[in-house]
Amino acid sequence: MVSVRLENLVKRFGKVTAVDHISLAIKNGEFVVLLGP
Repeated sequence: MVSVRLENLVKRFGKVTAVDHISLAIKNGEFVVLLGP
């Protein structure tokens, strides 16, 4: 069973694209860490 689902996520800061169409599915009991600058 999927608890969190992201599809085609895009994050921009002005003209800079930091995340470009990322998809992610996190199941129950899983731990996910996203590191960035």
